Amino acid sequence: MAFQNKNLSVIAYANGFTLWHYAENVTTATITASGYFNNVQTLINTGDLIIINASDKTGIRSATVTSGVVTVAALE
Repeated sequence: MAFQNKNLSVIAYANGFTLWHYAENVTTATITASGYFNNVQTLINTGDLIIINASDKTGIRSATVTSGVVTVAALE
């Protein structure tokens, strides 16, 4: 399934950092695939965090934006 704008919301914003929430009834692998969030690459910044509620689990991922491509990775 493709990214849905309506499923993305801001939880908190301060000093250029945004904490996002994204919920959709698809797997985590689908949501965390490179480029999944490209439709909103002008809103998401490197270092932002996204709480993801997927059909198989919930987790927190950090965002990286490089040349217009949004990737998300598990926190280390």
